[in-house]
Amino acid sequence: MTTLDASTAPVKRTPSGFTPVKRSRKVSDKGAAVLVTAAVVIAMIPLFWLLWTLVSRGIGAITDPDWWQKSELRGGALNAIIGTLQQTAIAAVIAIPIGIFVAIYLVEYGNNSKLQKITTFMVDILSGVPSIVAALFIYAVWRTTFDLPRSGFVVSLALVLLMAPIVVRSTEEMLKIVPQDLREASYALGVPKWKTIVMIVLPTALSGIITGVMLAIARVMGESAPVLILVGSTKVLNTNPFEGNQQSLPLMMVQQYNNGPGAFDTVWGAALTLVILVAIVYFGAKVVSKVFSPKKF
Repeated sequence: MTTLDASTAPVKRTPSGFTPVKRSRKVSDKGAAVLVTAAVVIAMIPLFWLLWTLVSRGIGAITDPDWWQKSELRGGALNAIIGTLQQTAIAAVIAIPIGIFVAIYLVEYGNNSKLQKITTFMVDILSGVPSIVAALFIYAVWRTTFDLPRSGFVVSLALVLLMAPIVVRSTEEMLKIVPQDLREASYALGVPKWKTIVMIVLPTALSGIITGVMLAIARVMGESAPVLILVGSTKVLNTNPFEGNQQSLPLMMVQQYNNGPGAFDTVWGAALTLVILVAIVYFGAKVVSKVFSPKKF
């Protein structure tokens, strides 16, 4: 085994122009990392505390088979669960296509036109409208102007006003981050603009669009103001959202809370059920997004 003589060993030299990192900068970097980590920990504490409280207090109600199989009149929550799912589904069917089409216009066809500016302004306004205002507007149009009966469908109309701006904003941001090179490459091959949007732009942004849609659904699924104003409560099962009173989980929680401390277990059970439904829809949407998103090779 040979050894290098000191005279022939490579000499480690500092490159010319290299300035060693100052100790103060290293301390600042470590301090910033500690602060960011501490902020994350502090933010997670109330989240885990909320989840623990929700599960510990609501698990007793939802583990009872009657909770999922019987209506509120018989000690369950089936009528409220079905009402919530139907009202949210109708709102999603209306709001999601509208929101996506509006976002496509703003990004792909707006060209800084006057209509684009007006649309953007109105979306910003609607994004900040409280749920009670949306419910009162629908009530004024549906009940006062047309004198039509209250129902679960009317609740869905109010939820559309709350959901559509979120879908527009999230979809718009996702479409903006799609590389322009993809569009130009498609145009160079002679593909029409509408087909480029359908086949290239939307699939590329699909994952982000679905995430934004899920945020919108999660928000409106727990709204209580529209159901308090636009539909009557009932403890029996009503699977027709277009006729008659229809219960929902937020409405059930408000009513049970007003019954006093003896009904708090039911309130926590309804809250936990609502979170479970949102989680199921969210993970289901993620699976769909993963299946239909462009594959990486």
